Amino acid sequence: MRKTNQTQLAAIVFSLLSASATGAWAQGAVAQPTPPLLAPTSAAAPLKPSAASAAAAQTVDAIAAVVNTDVITQQELASRMRDVVQRMKAQNIELPPVAELQKQLLERMILERAEVQLAKENGIVVDDVVLDRAISRIAEQNKMSMANFQSQLERDNIPYPSFCEEIRREILLQRLREREVDNKIQISDSEVDNYLAAEASNKQAAQELDLTQILIQVPENASAAQIAQRAKRAEEAMQQIKSGGNFASIAAAYSDSSDALTGGDMGWRPQDRLPSLFVEAVANLSPGQVSPIIKSANGFHIIKLVNKRAAAAAPTDTAAAAIQQIHVRHILIKVTPTVTAADARRRLLDLKERIDNNAAKFDDLAKQYSNDLSASKGGDLGWVYAGDTVPEFERAMDALKPGQISEPIETPFGYHLIQVLERKTNDVSKERQRLAARIAIRERKTEEATNEWLRQLRDSTYVEYRNDDR
Repeated sequence: MRKTNQTQLAAIVFSLLSASATGAWAQGAVAQPTPPLLAPTSAAAPLKPSAASAAAAQTVDAIAAVVNTDVITQQELASRMRDVVQRMKAQNIELPPVAELQKQLLERMILERAEVQLAKENGIVVDDVVLDRAISRIAEQNKMSMANFQSQLERDNIPYPSFCEEIRREILLQRLREREVDNKIQISDSEVDNYLAAEASNKQAAQELDLTQILIQVPENASAAQIAQRAKRAEEAMQQIKSGGNFASIAAAYSDSSDALTGGDMGWRPQDRLPSLFVEAVANLSPGQVSPIIKSANGFHIIKLVNKRAAAAAPTDTAAAAIQQIHVRHILIKVTPTVTAADARRRLLDLKERIDNNAAKFDDLAKQYSNDLSASKGGDLGWVYAGDTVPEFERAMDALKPGQISEPIETPFGYHLIQVLERKTNDVSKERQRLAARIAIRERKTEEATNEWLRQLRDSTYVEYRNDDR
């Protein structure tokens, strides 16, 4: 089966509370839709309460923000704030003023809540089977048994139920963004041609850049006054940097990007995976230097070049020409609330026995029983390259001889019978170049499209701040 990003969830195991949302603008005046009808937002106070009970009631009932028809409580905000501060300290990120950090975190929680609401409206759910498999893969990638993994979470003061709900939310938001952004991105042949032509004309050695950023986002269709206000905020951040302030701390206080609470860290990226605006901004900088304020469709950026290095050498044309392809088909039985793993495995063993005994043909059974889109083609997945499928599937596929059928194989998608039809080695260097170009273009466009989609979502979300001086 084709790869998904699900295995990347391991990266968030010990940083669960970094925001998954972008596009917050705590100080921006954004036009909001008419507020929905809401129930009363605080409980009536009892007669003559004691000071202690009144304080407790305030802690329980206080609302930080109304988000459409939902609320974020002060308790939720305080809990996330504690975890974010703990994580930032563990990563040696200098803490910004508490009030600024709390505003940033609240904005991310607001947009995250809006995303969850939209996912529910579209019927996107993450059932317990999917959640359990994701958590098992995280434990496996951290080379731990489930028991040891849960013990490690306890030692890190992360309650296991909270961890599970965080992973469920991450998967939910990933699926939402795939639906709303990833699946709508189109890449034309002319874009690929232009990309390859630009690569060919670039005589400089390919580089990877380690960048951090501060993004001051501008609302869609912003007025001149709003743009000026956001530009002023960018200037304030730049002035603090010039005065010797810590870039990571300033990013945590000012940036509207999803990486703000990790100090704006974008990590190492190949140049071709970065917006050309960023690459041009740091082209003449030395490590440690900061770009001027640059303007994009999303807002104002300040980019710091942390370091740079030569990219890994690409394979030579000769090496690229010797690439093996495998023609493969499969039958997939997914594990669902009504089909257990044991059921799926048993069904496939029955189907394999029928094929081995010449009682049925592989493609006919795939059309009848397989739980994916390849069923209509008799389970045919076409020609695949190394790395095109998930590791469990690829290992089983590589071990098969042409015509041979595997035992039931478990992957994140369910259980498979796999049959290799044939293998070949072709000169596919040009094809692979175009594929690599498409991947690079898609990655760049996905990031830009996601930021734009989140900005539009935030603009259309009704938000009412409570107990705040906004």
